[in-house]
Amino acid sequence: MGTVVVGAIVVVIAGLAIRSIRKDKKSGKGCNGNCGSCGGCH
Repeated sequence: MGTVVVGAIVVVIAGLAIRSIRKDKKSGKGCNGNCGSCGGCH
């Protein structure tokens, strides 16, 4: 039972992270793919 609860928490956290990344991309934040100009990409 504990494994199911921990798994559900991990899924929720991953979903929130993905939602945040998508929201940032839509608003123009984050890496633009031009690593030479920003230095933040690897």
